[in-house]
Amino acid sequence: MNKDLLLKDIAESGYNIGYAAKKHLATFDIVEKAPGWISILSFAFGVLALVAPQFNNNILAAFLLIVAYAVFYFNSYQNGRLEYSNAGSRLTTIFTTLRSLFYEVKSRDDAANFDDLAARYRELLEESQSIGISKQIFLSDWYAHYKFFWQAERSWLEEKRPFTFWRDKIPLSATLAGIALIVAIVCGVAYNLLRGVCQ
Repeated sequence: MNKDLLLKDIAESGYNIGYAAKKHLATFDIVEKAPGWISILSFAFGVLALVAPQFNNNILAAFLLIVAYAVFYFNSYQNGRLEYSNAGSRLTTIFTTLRSLFYEVKSRDDAANFDDLAARYRELLEESQSIGISKQIFLSDWYAHYKFFWQAERSWLEEKRPFTFWRDKIPLSATLAGIALIVAIVCGVAYNLLRGVCQ
């Protein structure tokens, strides 16, 4: 394998492994923190409903019950939450090792033999493939995008694996949800305008 192909391969795998690490850690974060935040918000709205009449309505109460039900969903992940944390940490270690390997390959002369580095790369790849947990919590993909593209140091990847804003940095489901929200708002505004004109 030549130098350029090895660098591209390491960068592509680095992206996949780094993102997988963030996705596992995102699942852990959501499972660990979301039930507490939901409880605090539900309690706060309940207290506000006692003193402010505008918070005392059936729609808000129904919404809070739906949100409170989400706690049961998060609790189904509670027993395995440490597995997500451990897998995310191990994948992060492989990600940083790949970065070191990337720079080691880059520093070698173009005509050098890369068999030893390619073998180390394959070992890291095999190890990463044995770690992942396929079942991830709802919205972990969105949170992983945030953790990877806005918190992680990934400039070394962009040398050989450039990222685009809409294709890579924003999840497709978030884009579709945003479009659906805009369409719903426009339809709602148009409906209210037409209803006002017809009256």
